[in-house]
Amino acid sequence: MIDIKKTPEVIEALANNRPVVALESTIITHGMPYPQNLETARAVEEEVRAAGAVPATIAVMDGVLHAGLTSPELEALAQASNVAKLSRADLAYCIASGGTGATTVAATMIGAHLAGIEVFATGGIGGVHRGAELSFDISADLQELAATPVTVVAAGAKAILDLKKTYEVLETLGVPVITMGQDELPAFWSRRSGMASPLRADTALEVARAHITRAALGLPGGHLVANPIPEEAEIPGDELAPVIEAALADAKAKGIAAKDVTPFLLDHIYHATEGRSLTANIALVLHNARLAARIAAEIVGIRANQSG
Repeated sequence: MIDIKKTPEVIEALANNRPVVALESTIITHGMPYPQNLETARAVEEEVRAAGAVPATIAVMDGVLHAGLTSPELEALAQASNVAKLSRADLAYCIASGGTGATTVAATMIGAHLAGIEVFATGGIGGVHRGAELSFDISADLQELAATPVTVVAAGAKAILDLKKTYEVLETLGVPVITMGQDELPAFWSRRSGMASPLRADTALEVARAHITRAALGLPGGHLVANPIPEEAEIPGDELAPVIEAALADAKAKGIAAKDVTPFLLDHIYHATEGRSLTANIALVLHNARLAARIAAEIVGIRANQSG
């Protein structure tokens, strides 16, 4: 078994059955510039603590898999250069070669599960890219949700994706998709996608019960909890649609492919919306962190009642 370095805060929480929420690290290294990335990472961690749970940012630093970063480690990662963007395919290689890498949704789920953490908060998951019928560009996040028993709280799949194909693949893989508080799937920066949600929950307790029941049934994989962005922070879908189309056309014209596609599109959209997309992204990540903390607390509470 791989050694995982945990912060004293995470060690204490796991040992005493306190709720812990995993957080990804690509938002720090690939999402925004320093020092805004550090400020955002700390704000997300504080949201988790304020909601009664312990944050555990997942990352690889100098070949060591971390579940939780100390303040100096978080600052070092925020200022690091040439940081790899890790998914399932390259996580092991980065560790074995002594590298430093930030974890995507898939790699964060793996790290969280290895550390004994069952709930993870992120912005949005990857999925089926537009034009995937030709490029076969499909995120490993979808297979990870089908394989690794971690409940992932996100604002749905990223709006730059082919959302219909993304959710069709999740259905095929047997991944439960639960939307919080509404019957329609969200679309990342927008509260509504025009697509009906397969499942709906109105409380964190409902999600916690589903998480525990899935494990009791011996079913592999986790849940995707689609948490709509707060109303005051959303960018309406009809406003975003032409911006996304222009970004996709630009990426195609410049031959952008594979792992470079998502950061290119997000940067294009950031400039086209004059920074509103990043402001919305931060708001939804904080919103998801609060919900994830409540779900983690409910899971702990249910288990405590069962053992009592």
